[in-house]
Amino acid sequence: MTAAHQPVLIVDFGSQVTQLIARRVRESGVYCEIHPYDKAGEALAALKPAAIILSGGPASTTEEESPSADPALFDAGVPVLGICYGEQTICAVLGGKVESGHHREFGRAEIVITKDSPLFAGIGAVDHRETVWMSHGDRVTAIPAGFEVIATSAGAPFAAIADEARRIYGVQFHPEVAHTPRGAQLLRNFTHGIAGLDGDWTMAAFKTEAIARIRAQVGKGKVICGLSGGVDSSVAAVLIHEAIGDQLTCVYVDTGLMRKGESEQVVSLFKNHYNIPLIHVDASDLFLGALEGVSDPETKRKTIGKLFIDVFDEESSKIEGAEFLAQGTLYPDVIESVSAKGGPSAVIKSHHNVGGLPDYMKLKLVEPLRELFKDEVRVLGQELGLHADFVGRHPFPGPGLAIRIPGEITREKVQVLQDADAIYLEEIRKAGLYDKIWQAFAVLLPVKTVGVMGDARTYENVLALRAVTSTDGMTADFFEFPWDVLGKTATRIINEVRGVNRVVYDVTSKPPGTIEWE
Repeated sequence: MTAAHQPVLIVDFGSQVTQLIARRVRESGVYCEIHPYDKAGEALAALKPAAIILSGGPASTTEEESPSADPALFDAGVPVLGICYGEQTICAVLGGKVESGHHREFGRAEIVITKDSPLFAGIGAVDHRETVWMSHGDRVTAIPAGFEVIATSAGAPFAAIADEARRIYGVQFHPEVAHTPRGAQLLRNFTHGIAGLDGDWTMAAFKTEAIARIRAQVGKGKVICGLSGGVDSSVAAVLIHEAIGDQLTCVYVDTGLMRKGESEQVVSLFKNHYNIPLIHVDASDLFLGALEGVSDPETKRKTIGKLFIDVFDEESSKIEGAEFLAQGTLYPDVIESVSAKGGPSAVIKSHHNVGGLPDYMKLKLVEPLRELFKDEVRVLGQELGLHADFVGRHPFPGPGLAIRIPGEITREKVQVLQDADAIYLEEIRKAGLYDKIWQAFAVLLPVKTVGVMGDARTYENVLALRAVTSTDGMTADFFEFPWDVLGKTATRIINEVRGVNRVVYDVTSKPPGTIEWE
């Protein structure tokens, strides 16, 4: 991020939806960064933000050692907006009062605007009722000196408060979630109206700046970029190639766990179309051999991650002068690595392509996408000239099909899953549904069932189909297929893929489930 942009600092108090705040702010053309509450002072000094947003969080300000807003945030002379816990910590720090034990509010609610404020510009005047999404157990019972109530709700008499002179605002509801229909407008009122930001964060500007940063970091050194076949590593490779040309060498490691035909597509696109130096390593025997007898999901990931690095180490040693390794690390990965205490700290799953490198590799990381969310990467890909069909591809996990085969992995199982998955995606595209789905894939279950084919009894595998809608992968709903599409897909899979005699559809949302099965 260059000084030309007017950044917003988002202080994270551990909310599950802090990233949504950043996405909404970015969608309005404003650059922002998320930093944990206990590093807010350092971030304030380094970022010099034009505005500050305090996120929600699971803690209670009434408890000892609960997260607290750094007082320096309120003395910076820039607008501040507190959301849910953010409003409560504003009150706790500046002399108001927060109490537990009152009526809680979870879900949709109505606020009533009680005083005109630029925060509600274009949303409503006094007495207007607006639908919002509440999620809080504590209640503000007294506001600091200089503040006024600008909106109330049935369960929150201080649903929105404002110190207009100091430009400090608090809302008890969550404007960042889709369930607050005009929440994006409220956030824009804060960033553009109150803070006076221009909205100069564009992918065209990012591309120019990123190319300059890559050139400055790399100089005349050589870079190795690991291609996975996914959007992130592909966009990173094309961006870096535009910056330094043939100083970049891409390494595509075929683990034997890719989608059907993927290796051929990657080699054709990068070696032939973009003319990027590419090393294609067929390591399928190595990976499948190492996974033989392994059924634990985390062990699978760690095994794949270690082998992946080992292969890279071997290939990098063949490239004279290689000093850098490029990775398609995205901003959500960066955020999760420094998440606020008390936030989403549970390890849901590990990733083999996030973090650092072993010291022995002696390669410095180039991560040109680490400031971007997934949807921003797709826009950047189009800015770089990648075909819309390619940048619109569904996410694909780093460990590949290994985590879509619960239980032990064999070459035969991989073949069955590749064939079934290809049919599934083909039928989705034929029905014109691909772009309406965030992610769709098949899972080969470690279960066999009795079936009848012709006059013969069968005892073969069950295949599960998964398709979800989402905006960012943090939450997701199952996709409601037309029954004829599911029926045709199941029929084709059973008829064309040997070893499958039953197909089921997963209707679990996230949460409580995850998108992937392992």
